[in-house]
Parts: sequence; structure tokens; C-alpha cells
Amino acid sequence: MGRYRISWKTHEKRMNYVRSEIEKHGCAAMVLFSPLNVFYLTGYTIISTERPTALILPVQDEPILFIPRLEEDHSKFRVPQIKKRIVYFEYPGVEHPMKVLARGLEELKLADKKIAVDAPGYPGIMGYVGPSLMEVLPSAKIENFGKIISDMRLVKDDEELALIRESAKWGNLAHRLLQEYVYPGASEIEVAARASFEASLAMIKALGPEFEPVTMLPASAGFRGQIGPYSAYPHMLTSNIIIREGDVLVTGAGARIGGYNSELERTMIVGKPNEKQIKYFNIMVKAQQAALEAFKPGIKCCDVNKVAFKVFKEEGVPQEYILHRVGHGIGLQGHEPPWIEDGDTTILKPGMVFSCEPGIYIPGFAGFRHSDTVIITEDGVEIVTFYPRDLDSLTILH
Repeated sequence: MGRYRISWKTHEKRMNYVRSEIEKHGCAAMVLFSPLNVFYLTGYTIISTERPTALILPVQDEPILFIPRLEEDHSKFRVPQIKKRIVYFEYPGVEHPMKVLARGLEELKLADKKIAVDAPGYPGIMGYVGPSLMEVLPSAKIENFGKIISDMRLVKDDEELALIRESAKWGNLAHRLLQEYVYPGASEIEVAARASFEASLAMIKALGPEFEPVTMLPASAGFRGQIGPYSAYPHMLTSNIIIREGDVLVTGAGARIGGYNSELERTMIVGKPNEKQIKYFNIMVKAQQAALEAFKPGIKCCDVNKVAFKVFKEEGVPQEYILHRVGHGIGLQGHEPPWIEDGDTTILKPGMVFSCEPGIYIPGFAGFRHSDTVIITEDGVEIVTFYPRDLDSLTILH
């Protein structure tokens, strides 16, 4: 592994596993249309547009990229280990790109074989419209085996976990700056932009040239509009709200390292907390602590959810104040399976990574939510986010 990316050796291991799995089902190759799946297997990062892309993974041959001409040289720079490419000029093209892909598969002698896919065709990104692989390759037998990739991603390997831990460090810095820059009269955008910029700059300088941030601000922290009474909306949108004395602030911070994410959220209070704020802050923390202690291998996702909800019930929190589950998987995406929710019976295994974020939302008053990123270990749980969770540390006095 490069210090801040997944190693090519691991990518080869992933591709070989997919080959072995599809071969069990009599497939000669797999065609992957999801840009995220392509990244997971190869490390190839692109700006996804209406121009279709894919990875062709033959069982008995090396991988092949299907890409537009404008990505050809870039792909050689990003993944020089992949030597073969099927290239088309543009979308929609005089000849649709999917027909170019079909002709390429014919030349690879796959046109009459059983082919695994992760989707019927390229997803409708930015207005893309096109035929399915089955339509342009009618002699082949097409079967969806996308679950192979999604199942692989449930449990993270050591390289992935190292990147998630590194992400948590920089999310912690971004949040520390966010809290330092809060003051009554500041706009949420002013505070968030300053914290995100300074944390990202420090991150880029500290990690050095080995780190490729991909985005200009790889570390970020903000409020997403969850300020004062608007903190009662779990998915509020940034609105340039002015922070005032007495406001409850629900924050979010994180950083992207090698494609992987962590999640850190805290509830902060501007000024001396009142009794109602103290009450619901403490109940939320109690529920989160119960959930954190419940995480361990061998139990079901739903069992963790039930533990936190039991605290809410015992503390007399009205059901209408509880608007979401306790957590979700996290890795390449901010939200990914499994889900810490009553309907998910997935068994927790070492290497799974989750957010833990039970929340309370009181209309017209405030919302209360901490979120921490946790890794399931052989005998329990590792909490990789380490920002303070107590009320005194999260009270902002001026």
C-alpha cells in the first residue's frame, strides 16, 4: 500500500476473488459499470459524466477499461498497470458507445458467453441514455452478480482500516477548528469555510506529495444548517444561518483519504445550556454510549439499534422525537450497508465499520446527535473518532 491509497497488490487480490466467484457460476467475464465498483477493484478514479465507462474483467485474461477518448491518457496515468483499453470518441456518438463496447466484447470472443454484470448498463448519470448490455449483445447470457462486490465491501481489510483511521485524525482537526471559530454573530458558512480550508491545508502539508487529495478541500467541517431550531431537522441544508447565543449546533466533520471516509458529529451549545438542553443532551449521550458498548462481533445490527432505542424509551423520550436509525456502514461512501436498524439482521464481523449516531429531534427547539466511527474488532469495538463527547467540552462560552 502507498501510505494513502490501496496497493495494487490488494486491487489484484480483489479482482482475482471476483474472477473466482464468477467462474463458479460459469461466467467467462464480468462487466462492471458502477464507477465506485471500478474504483474499488482497480483504484481508477474519474469524474463520472454522461460518457459511459466500464471495467471488463475476463476470468482468463487481464482487465480491460472501456473509456471515452478524453480519458485514455488520464487512465494510463492513474492505472498504468491496466494495459488494455476499448476506446470510443464521444457520447452520444454516431455509433453509440455501448455498441462499441459490444464490438470490443465480440473481439475478445465473449459475445456468446455467459457474462456477469453489476448493472444492466451504464447508470443514467448527467442525462445518459443507452441500451443495456443484453440489448447490444443478444447472443450472450447476461446475469447480475453485483452482490459479489457489495458483499466484499462489507468487511474492510487492514489497508482500508488504516485509511479510515487516518481520515478520522483529520476530521478531528477540522472539527477542533470549527469549534474554535464559532462565536455569536458568525455565519455558518464563514465558520465552516475557515475550518475546512485550514484543516485541508494542514492535511496536505503534513501528508506530503504521496497524498493525492482529489478534491481541493479533502478535510471538512460544518453545520449543514443544523443551527438553533433548525438543528431539529436531521438533514437540514446549509443556509448561511447566523449563529446566536443559546443555539444548539449539530456539526459534521470528516476527511477523505484514498477514497475512504470517516464520520464525526457533535452537538455543541453556544452559551450556558438551559435545563431542557442539558436533559436531552445527556439522554442522547447515554443512548450513544449504550450503543457503543453493544457493538461486538457475532450480534445482529438490529440488536445495537434496540439497545439505544431502549434508553430513549426508559428516559421517556417521545417516539415522535426519534427520526432515524442508530447508524450505517461507512467506507468508500458516507452511507453504505449494513444498517444499524431494526430491519437489518446482518451479523457483525471484525472489519465492519459503522457510524454510531442515535439522535433526538424536538420540533421548534433543537436536535441532539453525536456520531462516531467504529470498527468491529475480534473482541469488541474500536472507536476511531476521538473528539470529546461531554457537555462541558462542547459548550462554547464567550
